[in-house]
Amino acid sequence: MKFGPVPLKAAQGAVLAHSVATDTGRLRKGRVLSAQDVATLKTAGLSEVIVARLEDGDVDENTAALRLAQAVTGSGLRLSKPFTGRVNLLADGPGVVVLNVPALEAVNAIDPMITIATVPPFQQMRDGGMVATIKMISYAVAGDHLERACAAAGGGAIGLASPKLKTATLIVTDIPKGPGDKGRTAIDARLASLNVTLEQTLIVPHTRSALTEALAAPSSDVILILTGSATSDIDDVAPAALRAAGGAVHRFGMPVDPGNLLFLGELAGVPVIGLPGCARAPALNGADWVLSRVLCGLPVTAADIAGMGVGGLLKEIPTRPQPRQSR
Repeated sequence: MKFGPVPLKAAQGAVLAHSVATDTGRLRKGRVLSAQDVATLKTAGLSEVIVARLEDGDVDENTAALRLAQAVTGSGLRLSKPFTGRVNLLADGPGVVVLNVPALEAVNAIDPMITIATVPPFQQMRDGGMVATIKMISYAVAGDHLERACAAAGGGAIGLASPKLKTATLIVTDIPKGPGDKGRTAIDARLASLNVTLEQTLIVPHTRSALTEALAAPSSDVILILTGSATSDIDDVAPAALRAAGGAVHRFGMPVDPGNLLFLGELAGVPVIGLPGCARAPALNGADWVLSRVLCGLPVTAADIAGMGVGGLLKEIPTRPQPRQSR
């Protein structure tokens, strides 16, 4: 692509690089100049204009953006119409973003004029949320560079995992003068955002035996446990009750704050999530990162949770009795 000022007599068919005010209005940048446009610019007193002119093998910005968007888009997404060299990828329903990071990094390394920007991996999305934007910075890009980018992005490097689980049971353990079922509304809202129904809420005493018995009852797709007193050890009431019921604890604790005191396990193939106390509030916490993946059928391993620490410092809790920063 050639870029720069040209005499008006040579501007027809080129792309206007910058918007220009005229006697009758404004010619917007990105416009392919017609003979009438050139005459209008001449009437406005211009003798030259800055343009971009495509060379052999170049692909115009909108065509290039659409082609790359089609190559990179996986399931669960829909595309906007191309405009000013941009195509947006939108969530076609709620879910969790799944990215092939090496592939996307390879695309962005091919040509600085060819760009893909996304939300972070595994971010939860609502219907219509913008997952990524494909933008051609220049008015045209080299066709061979575009072909390389499409090849690198092939196979759907950007996708959305839709919710797979449909129902949940919340088991709350109660202690004298404790929070009771406070937080049920916030947890229900989290589930509803991924089209999951909270089938039942069970309130039981905060004892290993009572919780073990309660774990035998639910038939939901996922079981959530919210204890009246914080779970402080892998042998505390809730993890111990899960093992006593015949289940397993795959991970206790996570390097995300707030959200440290989460545990993840399973019982007869059903995911079990021990929620930290901060899940009683609607604010983002580590449990959201685990819950959304589990509900969308994505595996969450102990190594996955360990890796959440980078970027896992979310927000101080105003009511924390002992703030992390001393005064």
